[in-house]
Amino acid sequence: MRVSVSWLREYLDLPADLPAADLEQALVDLGIEVESIVDLRSTVTGALVVGEVLDIEELTGFKKPIRFCRVDVGAANGTGEPQEIVCGARNFAPGDRVVVILPGGVLPGGFAIGARKTYGRNSNGMICSAKELGLGDDHSGIVVLPEDTPAKPGDDARPVVGLDDVVVEVEITPDRGYALSVRGIARELAHALGVPFRDPGLAPAPGATAEPAYPVQVRDTVGCDRFAARMVRGIDPTAQTPGWMRQRLTVAGVRSISLPVDITNYVMLELGQPMHAFDAARITGPLVVRRAAAGEKVTTLDGVARTLTAEDMVICDDTGPVSLAAVMGGETSEVVASTTDVLFEAAHWDPVMVGRTARRHKLFSEAAKRWERGVDPALPLVAIERAVGLLTAHAGGTAGAEILDLDHVRPRTPVTLPVDLPGRRVGVAYSPERVVSLLEQVGCHVTRGVDRLGEDPGTAGVPAGGADVLTVVPPSWRPDLTDPADLVEEVVRLDGYDRVPSVLPTAPPGRGLTWQQRRRRAVARSLAERGYVEVLAHPFVAGSLADLLGLPADDPRRAAVRVANPLSEEEPLLRTTLLGPLLGILRRNLGRGHRDLALYEIGAVFHPRPGVGAPSPMGVDRRPTDAEFAAADAVVPDQPRHVAVVLTGDVEPAGWWGVGRPAGWADAVEAGRAVLAAADLPADRVEVRAAEHAPWHPGRCAELLVDGVVVGHAGELHPAVLAALELPKRTSAMELDLDALPAAPVAPAPTISGFPPALIDVALVVDERVPAAQVQQALVEGAGELLEGVRLFDVYASEQLGAGRRSLAYKLTFRAPDRTLTVEEAVAARDAAVARAAERFGATLRGA
Repeated sequence: MRVSVSWLREYLDLPADLPAADLEQALVDLGIEVESIVDLRSTVTGALVVGEVLDIEELTGFKKPIRFCRVDVGAANGTGEPQEIVCGARNFAPGDRVVVILPGGVLPGGFAIGARKTYGRNSNGMICSAKELGLGDDHSGIVVLPEDTPAKPGDDARPVVGLDDVVVEVEITPDRGYALSVRGIARELAHALGVPFRDPGLAPAPGATAEPAYPVQVRDTVGCDRFAARMVRGIDPTAQTPGWMRQRLTVAGVRSISLPVDITNYVMLELGQPMHAFDAARITGPLVVRRAAAGEKVTTLDGVARTLTAEDMVICDDTGPVSLAAVMGGETSEVVASTTDVLFEAAHWDPVMVGRTARRHKLFSEAAKRWERGVDPALPLVAIERAVGLLTAHAGGTAGAEILDLDHVRPRTPVTLPVDLPGRRVGVAYSPERVVSLLEQVGCHVTRGVDRLGEDPGTAGVPAGGADVLTVVPPSWRPDLTDPADLVEEVVRLDGYDRVPSVLPTAPPGRGLTWQQRRRRAVARSLAERGYVEVLAHPFVAGSLADLLGLPADDPRRAAVRVANPLSEEEPLLRTTLLGPLLGILRRNLGRGHRDLALYEIGAVFHPRPGVGAPSPMGVDRRPTDAEFAAADAVVPDQPRHVAVVLTGDVEPAGWWGVGRPAGWADAVEAGRAVLAAADLPADRVEVRAAEHAPWHPGRCAELLVDGVVVGHAGELHPAVLAALELPKRTSAMELDLDALPAAPVAPAPTISGFPPALIDVALVVDERVPAAQVQQALVEGAGELLEGVRLFDVYASEQLGAGRRSLAYKLTFRAPDRTLTVEEAVAARDAAVARAAERFGATLRGA
């Protein structure tokens, strides 16, 4: 939010010589982030003066209209002669007073102004627009000063256009919605600087009358617990927004539209109460405030026709919805150039409803921003009185005596606060009087007493067996104060964060990383060393992802956890597989011109626990019990940690050294083996066999097993999945459940033999459906202790072998620890290995 210091001074007595650094520090000490503090006087250097346009000559023969102007700038140019200036704007006429910067001046952004010849004429300076002065984004025309401006030609224009002010821009956290107003920031500064504060929210305002200003029915008092309205009739539709109001709106970043609309925006910035102005002549019948019917439509002020859901709230007349309540008004009832009767509305809406509606429609208006952070429910009548006064003062008209106020606001719930709780939580000795004083500064009503069973609260000390407590009723403008912890934060904040001691806790003794952490790091390091790049994907996915991945209807990965308040309504689910978001990142990189990609991610997936219900609510006034923790944990989704890789393009690039090699399903399978090897699982416990599992190609998919349990899958993705996700052919992937892997066994020290090995190759012909890993296991079992290593080095199929048959060639390494093997011993071990494979799978030696 941006606000000028001159506006703040209307409600608190800031020191006249307060340095900008002290102002910034005061806000920072209160926990308000300061984006910038800009002294507008320093943004424009040189002579910036008021000028009066004497005459205008229209220049022709150019691509755009050009005007040659003679402007009276008094004695500011040193000669008293009219200044000759070429200008392209057309929103001014002779006799108008404008803002002129003379040669030698510098506009915001370092734009230096000089005398030059342009369009065949001499131009000495510039007639300025609001954008050129840094006062707003309007560049359609130059600044024309109102007729009642007291400044004369040659006077300094800075105070006239507001360039003699200081502008503060702050970033307001979601829990401090009250600070999204001049009223809120002024109150905060009054606390910090110890100066008087004049609360505009306490201005007198007449209450409801027996006869309403307009017939209104509120059907949902939860979504809208207060609705106020008042009519102003017979205003001048041509009345312009006063310059001082336009200037303040511009500084705040709000575009001037029309006087009634500008007034609603001005009151919103001043008090923090969003409002709406209806053209009473364009409303048909009584107004009804209700939830929308699913599929109902309304066209908002931005011209967009929006389809509503049953959670949205609308304001309707006989024709249907005329406003998307608390977010944006409707096109059919907006104030137009001919409006003479204005109905002002100020209400109080449910912040949860507003926040969800704004996100659902991607409509983050200034009003919605305030509603979802919380607005003072005591403001509607004060805001309406302020708006009515401004409108009648500047546009005439008659304010209706009838006032509508449908008030269903519930009183604030008192909060019980042990008086010593702030000191115990923070480590600063706050006296009870200090705690009470600080809470009363916030606006709380505080009653001190004793919390002791069977006794009435007292105020004279703490009797034996009792606890000194405060009963605190927060003010209406602080909806965030609901628990003792919130009150503790306010005490600490107002007393000063700098008083809180900085004490580093002593690190508890430990044994370093857990074996699971060491395993994850080893897996990540192993994949990175093989050329994979780690990425971090958002865990949120769309409901259509399961269909894009081709998951069967009964696949457990289709059951996903829905986030109650998602960042995006398009992705409201938590992922059940890493592949969806990972493939999205792959597609994004392909779209940016990358072709050879190997990515990996290690992260959690989320599986719901059906039938567990919802956890019981837990407060913040005490530590939850073990039973409450256990009940909450039982509802939390299961979150195993997975690892996944995706590959596309060339895994070995081509060049002068030879042809490259494209990535394929075997690389994905090898990535799975690398993960299991990095997890220190012995190869004899790992098995790889063919499988069918979405989203992989049924003929090019392998499942990875450890001790006979499936822990992951790898291979080439299904062509239908690649087409749906717009990915290249042959894209491959692997996903493995790290948490399903058993702990690594204690590795014995290897036995190193100094005797030479015996190397023997065998090629076995087996049925093509027999997994190579199972044949290898049979060879290991049959060869006995003399076998040191076995490796598959060739797979061959041909017509000579027969249909459905293939040859698997293995390299066997035999070695004895205490002697050199004889040929007979090595051959006998080889024959035993082949015999075991023949017994189990019907394998025959190729060529035998």
